[in-house]
Amino acid sequence: MINYHEPLFRPPSEAHSLIIQATLGCAWNKCAFCEMYSSKQFRARNEEDIFTDIESMSPYSNHYRKVFLADGNAMVLSFERLSRILDKLNETFPRLTRISAYAIAKDIEAKTDEELQALAAKGLKLLYVGIESGDDELLGRINKGENFNSTSKALQRARKAGIKLSVMILNGLGGKNYSHQHAINSAKVINEIQPEFLSTLVLSYPYGEEHFIKKFDGEFIPLNTIELIAELKVFIEKLELSQTVFRSDHASNYLVLRGNFPRDKEEMLSRINRVLDDPANAKLRPEWMRGYRIKTYFITIKFFLFLIRFQFFMFMD
Repeated sequence: MINYHEPLFRPPSEAHSLIIQATLGCAWNKCAFCEMYSSKQFRARNEEDIFTDIESMSPYSNHYRKVFLADGNAMVLSFERLSRILDKLNETFPRLTRISAYAIAKDIEAKTDEELQALAAKGLKLLYVGIESGDDELLGRINKGENFNSTSKALQRARKAGIKLSVMILNGLGGKNYSHQHAINSAKVINEIQPEFLSTLVLSYPYGEEHFIKKFDGEFIPLNTIELIAELKVFIEKLELSQTVFRSDHASNYLVLRGNFPRDKEEMLSRINRVLDDPANAKLRPEWMRGYRIKTYFITIKFFLFLIRFQFFMFMD
């Protein structure tokens, strides 16, 4: 069995994937809003240790079809190291259909077009990228380390190489002062990238609002629930996507939206307008439920391991 280095995070869509930690922590780990890996010092894991984890799961080689490479941005590894890991995964799990990982734009930019194509051919089919915003001023204030152009250029290269993208925008990230430009420019960068998957999460404060405000470079005035939804409306109105699956159903979201662009755009806007027109009767996720679901979503690794063991025992029976 694998002994994971906690904390361990994975996208909701990777719930049934085998998780292999290729790196620990996040190579950037400077974003004002993010506390996911604040307790970890980034390092690339020893290749021998990674292979040992992979080999430990070989008795279940026919069970897994998807693998997620953790932690924060395993894509930061060199092409050569990633290539060897992908080869090992394919050798060990012959039924694999997809390998995925978190990434930041810098990770993609550091690889040539030929290297990206080779990684895709070896099974790296999906990258999860937290864009957060398309607004350069706001990206600077949260210390994202990227801008509109660097994000757009890198992610378009990944798509061209055959790697699908699941990207995320953070609703409310700029507060009242930057809300409009955040929504407008985020839609612009998404329109350039044309990702296969798009989601929006609401800015949360795991260590409290004051902690975030201290890290934010400028005045930050939080949006209330209705203002968050109004910002989301502007963002969706400006989206011009040819074929994108959209989800705004994370534990942090007040208004749950699911649909496909362009087909469901007007229906989602209609739902938003009903909330804005009559906030008192809007069916929104209550605050207590958001708190409970966030705690449930960031499930402890001990319970996660219990579920894995339970699945294995059932599979072996």
